[in-house]
Amino acid sequence: MDKSKKIIVNYKELVIIDLNESDVNLIRSSQKILENSYSPYSGFKVGCSVLLSSGKVLCANNQENVAYPSGMCAERVALFYASSKYPNSKILKIAVSARSDVFKINDMISPCGSCRQVIAEYERKQGSDIEIILHVNDDKILVFEKASDLLPLVFDSPPLRKY
Repeated sequence: MDKSKKIIVNYKELVIIDLNESDVNLIRSSQKILENSYSPYSGFKVGCSVLLSSGKVLCANNQENVAYPSGMCAERVALFYASSKYPNSKILKIAVSARSDVFKINDMISPCGSCRQVIAEYERKQGSDIEIILHVNDDKILVFEKASDLLPLVFDSPPLRKY
């Protein structure tokens, strides 16, 4: 007996002119900050902008290290900074932009699994969704309403929270 099921990923595919001014500015901020990426090993630059409920926009980029596991993705740098500096503000949206100095990016780039898990954790922590806006080279934009749209089988274990 076949018990297979399907997971459906919900997102909107837009172009930049479909976005409101605030979302365009969030993308522009992520594009600008990726220029300061420390990525001498991969040449792969990522910028992330976070919109807080206070209206403040925070920006971060990826930080590599010759000991590869010691680096950090732009999304986690931005989210960890937002949480530590502004613990009482909710994270409403994040915009992620990517560029490479070494190769042509032909496909949309999305957050890695670790970053998806961190976004999901912050959603649970604050009790509300975080919209994720992805952008690469052209005007194509993908918008996800919440982390579970990017990570449908999120790791969550309520018994772990009591310790």
